[in-house]
Amino acid sequence: MTRSERASQIWAVLALAASNRQSLTYGILSKLTGVPAAGLGQLLEPIQSYCLVHGLPPLTILVVQQESGLPGSGFTGAQATEYAKDQMRVFSFDWLEHRNPQPERLEEAVLKRPSNG
Repeated sequence: MTRSERASQIWAVLALAASNRQSLTYGILSKLTGVPAAGLGQLLEPIQSYCLVHGLPPLTILVVQQESGLPGSGFTGAQATEYAKDQMRVFSFDWLEHRNPQPERLEEAVLKRPSNG
């Protein structure tokens, strides 16, 4: 399975979490997807890049560290001073209506705008 195929699966998990106004720790996302927590950053990049390229709220802001409750160092989708505001934008966006962009479009976004800080 490619990085973008996995990212497409993770998109679905994050879209559901957003519709339920939930954030997920890397550990929880790891358990839900079967991907080791240490490998999630590279799989979140296509989602982050897609959101940046298409002017969407930063969906990956929902994945946070257990200790701090903040996204990891690879998150570049929002300024630290804007986390709360951007998280509310993510919660209020209709991700289910937007639909999953699918692996090809996620990969195109990474090529246009690599984003893993």
